[in-house]
Amino acid sequence: MPSSTSERRVRVAVVVSGWPRLSETFALHELEALRDAGVLAAVFATKPGDGSRCQPGTGGLDVTVLPPGTPTEQAGAAARALAGRGVTGVHGYFAHAPAEVAALTAARLGVPHGYSAHALDVRKVDPGVLVERAAGAATVVACNVDVAESLGALGVTAHLIGHGVDLDRFRPPCRDREQPDRLLAVGRLVEKKGFDVLLAALARAGAPWRLDVVGDGPERAALQELAHHIGVADRVRFVGSLTHDELPCSYRGADVVVVPSRVDGRNDRDGLPNVVLEAMASGRAIVASDVGAIGTAVVDGETGLLVPPDDPDSLAAALDRLHADRALRRRLGHDARLAALAEHDLVTCQQRFVDAVRAAYGDRCDG
Repeated sequence: MPSSTSERRVRVAVVVSGWPRLSETFALHELEALRDAGVLAAVFATKPGDGSRCQPGTGGLDVTVLPPGTPTEQAGAAARALAGRGVTGVHGYFAHAPAEVAALTAARLGVPHGYSAHALDVRKVDPGVLVERAAGAATVVACNVDVAESLGALGVTAHLIGHGVDLDRFRPPCRDREQPDRLLAVGRLVEKKGFDVLLAALARAGAPWRLDVVGDGPERAALQELAHHIGVADRVRFVGSLTHDELPCSYRGADVVVVPSRVDGRNDRDGLPNVVLEAMASGRAIVASDVGAIGTAVVDGETGLLVPPDDPDSLAAALDRLHADRALRRRLGHDARLAALAEHDLVTCQQRFVDAVRAAYGDRCDG
């Protein structure tokens, strides 16, 4: 229960981007937390989702997709829908279009605005605009160190609030497999995920690894062709997209989870992708590229192994090392689970986000 009249009066509208999207589990979790705390007044999306499958729980949120138009036009539609509903703030869930629509909507309603930043959304906005938008914001939230540092380089102070992972849904298996041969990679099939590098590493590795790739995207056909071309197609399975009802079984059946992220041709890169935290919670040994904020969770030699991006030889060597050393695999997985428990618990992270929203958008005129 809220502890004061001020907290009871916090009513926040949130503007997201495309909705729903399978990859944006973090958004779903934080919106659910706001709803369950009684502070979520409405959710608007600037465009429809990508047509992918939905995560469990998506149907429990009432999201209004705004009519196509300019940010000013979409803000007008949102403000009309919110008129008379006692909204005390409007929060953009990404730094690009959602943040702009949120700021314009808040201006029409005469309430504060703010925004969250995640990864590519920051690089979609002119730095001067980011600074200007932050200067008038009640709060700026960054979900990982990489984004927080990018904003900090512009003089923008952001609250660092990680997304967390569901530690009950993602759990270690009861026992490890005796003969390790299963690799798992999870993510959209796009350039920044580096799955072509993983296929090349699989071809170079001496150990007889088999690989499941979970996810879909525009590079699927090219990756399948590459697997055939380099002679690993018989050891690679492209599973397609899975929801959080299905993914835990994939983690439990894997010996090693591989996150071969890179900086792509558009200068896009992962922040701290969901797969890292899910693998940690599942007690799996991880091999990951040292890109973005991945190194803040995958500490080399402690909670996983880090390799340079775009380096299939180093990746292959790390995979062979884990194949040969069962004790190392078990220790890395065990310590990764402990780190997830200590630092990335979903409930704790959700509460931090709710507290930040309450602090930013609370109506204190009678508090």
